[in-house]
Amino acid sequence: MEAKRYEFVSEFKARNRLIYYIHFLTNLINLNKINHLMDVAQKYKIRKFVKELEGIRGRHTELVSVYVPAGYDLNKIINHLQQEQSTAMNIKDARTRNNVQDSLERCIRHLRLFKQTPPNGLAIFAGNASEQENKIDIKVWSIEPPEPLNFRLYRCDQTFVLEQLKEMMEYKEVFGLIVLDRREATLGFLKGPSIQATVSMNSAVPGKTKAGGQCLMPDTSVELDDGQFVTIAELEKDEKVKSYDFTKKEFVFGTVLDSWERTKEFYLEITTDDVICASGEHVFFLSDGTEKKAGELETGNLLLNEDAKPTQIKRIRKMEGEVMMIDISVDKGNFIANNMIVHNSAARFARIREGELKEFFKRISEAANKEFLGQKNLKGILIGGPMPTKEEFFDGNYLNTELKRKVLGLKDLSYTGEFGLHELVERSNDLLAKEVVTEEKGIMNRFFEMLAREPNKVAYGKANVEKMLEMAAVDILLLSESLGDETLEKYEEYSDKFGTKVRIISVETREGVQLRDMGGIAAILRYAMY
Repeated sequence: MEAKRYEFVSEFKARNRLIYYIHFLTNLINLNKINHLMDVAQKYKIRKFVKELEGIRGRHTELVSVYVPAGYDLNKIINHLQQEQSTAMNIKDARTRNNVQDSLERCIRHLRLFKQTPPNGLAIFAGNASEQENKIDIKVWSIEPPEPLNFRLYRCDQTFVLEQLKEMMEYKEVFGLIVLDRREATLGFLKGPSIQATVSMNSAVPGKTKAGGQCLMPDTSVELDDGQFVTIAELEKDEKVKSYDFTKKEFVFGTVLDSWERTKEFYLEITTDDVICASGEHVFFLSDGTEKKAGELETGNLLLNEDAKPTQIKRIRKMEGEVMMIDISVDKGNFIANNMIVHNSAARFARIREGELKEFFKRISEAANKEFLGQKNLKGILIGGPMPTKEEFFDGNYLNTELKRKVLGLKDLSYTGEFGLHELVERSNDLLAKEVVTEEKGIMNRFFEMLAREPNKVAYGKANVEKMLEMAAVDILLLSESLGDETLEKYEEYSDKFGTKVRIISVETREGVQLRDMGGIAAILRYAMY
C-alpha cells in the first residue's frame, strides 16, 4: 500500500512538472532570462555584491575598478585597458605589477564576452582575492546596475571604487507625509518601502466639550425676547434671550443652544449698580472693548450694563464653598444676566479653539518647511486626516507655495501618529501605484487575502513551501530580507530550476513584518493543492 502511495505521489509530481515546463518553455522562447526581481531584490543584490568586494584589500594599488557608461563602445574600453597593461610595466614592485596586469587581462577577457554594452552600462572589478599573503587568486566580478551609469572610470587602488554602487542602494525618490487632526500631527517620509516618522507635535486646541465653566448662579435673572425675566435655571433650549450685536451696536435676540449644570468650589460676587455671582472662568465685556474672566477683574473696571453703557465695579468678593451653577450657550455669543452683558460660554471657546487651531497649523507648516524644503528628490507630499481638518490646513495657505505644489492628494484617515503614516500610505495606492512600497504591500496583501479565502492556493513556513517548490507548484516565492544572504541565495537558486518568480520583501512595512513573524517564507501557488 505504501509503495503504491509513493508511486502515485511520484507520478503526481512528474505530471505537475511536465505541465509547468510546457507552460514555462512557451513563455521563454527567444528570451535568455526573465528579470523577476523587484527593486527591493535589486538593491539586495547590489548590497551583497558590495559587501563581498568591500572585504578585499590590496597590498598596494593593485585592485582594478572599471565603470562603463550606458551606450559606450566596449572596444574603446578594451583598448584603454590594453594601454594600461603596457603602462603597468613601469610598476617597480614585481608582485604588484603582475597582479595589475593579470587583473587587467581578466577584465579584458570578461568584456569580450559581451556583444554590446548592457542597457544600463557595466561595472567590472578585478584583483587578488586571496586572504593568504603568499598566495595569489586573481578574480573578476561584474554587475549590470539597476539604473544607467552616466560616467566612465578606470582606477587602480588598494580598495575597489564602490561609492557609485552604494548610492544605487539608496532610494532616490522620497515622499513627504503629513497626518493631522485638531489635537496632534506627525510628519515623516516614505523612502522605498520604508515609512519614517520624523516630527510629532500636539496642539493646545481645547476639546469640543462643555468644560468651559462659564457659570452663573441658578437664580441669575435673564431677559427674554418678550421683555420678561426668568432665572437662568428656568431657561430651555430654543428659547430667545436678549443679546447684543457688537458690530451693529444694537440689541438682538439669540437662541439658547444648550444648558448644563456645573459644580464649583467657589464663586465671585461682583457688585456694580447690580450684583452678579459668577464662576472665576466666566467672561465679561469691558467698556474699552476688551474681555476678562471674572477672576481677572478688579475694582474700578467698567463693565457693560443692559443698555450697553459703562457700569463700574465697586466690590468683588470670593465666596468659598461648593455650589451648583448653570452654564448656557447662545448662538449670538452673549446674553443679558442681572442687567449686565455677559459672554456666551460656547462662543468664546469656539473662538479660542479656532485661534489655537490656526497657531497649530502654522507650527505644522513651519515643521514641513524645515523637513521638506531642503529634501533632495522630493517627489511629492501626501496629507491625511479627518474631514474637514486636513482641507482647512491645505486650503488655508499655511504650506509654503513650493511645497503646496508638490501635494499629490488628501486622504481621509482614522488615525494620526506613526500608525496614521502607515494608513496614509495604504490609502494612497492610487497615487503611489508605481512605487516599491505599493508593489510590496500589494503582493503581500494578495497573499493574505488568498490565505483567508483560498488557503489551498498558498503556503507558508519552511517545510510547506519547500514541499511546494519540489512539486513545481510555486508561482511566486515570498522571502523576507531578514532571512540573511545565504538563505536568500539558496532559495533564489532553487527557484530558478522551476522558473518560480521571487519577491524579496523588506521588513519596513507592516506586511513585511508579518511575513518575518510567519517564518520569513511564503508562496503563492500556480494552482490549488490538496
